[in-house]
Amino acid sequence: MIKQKVFLGLIFTIILTTGHAQKSVNQYDKNGERHGIWTKDYDGTDQKRYEGQFNHGKEIGTFNYYKLKNGKSVLSATKVFNETNNIANVTFYTSAKKIVSKGQMNQKKFIGKWIYYHKNSDKVMIEEHYNNQGELDGVKTVYYENGKVAEETPYKNGKLNGEAKWYTKANQFIRTTFYLNGERNGQTTNYDGKGNKASEGLYKGDKKTGVWKYYKEGTLVKKIDHTNQKVIFNKD
Repeated sequence: MIKQKVFLGLIFTIILTTGHAQKSVNQYDKNGERHGIWTKDYDGTDQKRYEGQFNHGKEIGTFNYYKLKNGKSVLSATKVFNETNNIANVTFYTSAKKIVSKGQMNQKKFIGKWIYYHKNSDKVMIEEHYNNQGELDGVKTVYYENGKVAEETPYKNGKLNGEAKWYTKANQFIRTTFYLNGERNGQTTNYDGKGNKASEGLYKGDKKTGVWKYYKEGTLVKKIDHTNQKVIFNKD
């Protein structure tokens, strides 16, 4: 009889504990704001979609987000929130738990510096900079896997502005061109990948204008006035 009472007492305790644990998840405060630990599964499954903690409607601490792979939840991103604003430190992952990219977000906007990595590697592929409106602002740099710069493209308020440069893996120029408000404006020089000029001239409103020079292995072979598309010099 004593053993039976002890057993029943244990069962009762487990039921109370389980009930309390269930009630402590996905709860609201008196103002109807999410509060405490929250978790959500994908519809029609028992596979987790996200989990994290709220403090009277405000995300705090680490939130984990998952994607479905072969019917199972796999971590796809983490967001680490603070208690003073909506900015979070964010990391995106591959299914193999390799970092894809990381930076900061203000709600759904990318802000500040963002880093992207080459596939299944810890080598940086892209470095971007965003303003507080979530627009590219500053120099975007792309890297080859050997660490050499592949391109440098300057942005202002989400649009290309300034001198952009592209390089080969051997650090030879491919092209340099100037942009203004997202359009090519100013001098552009194209190269053959060996360091020799291939062509050079001006753009205005994203269109070639004026006299362009064309080269073959560094030697001038043609000039075209792109104002009227007239060939004014041809070595051949």
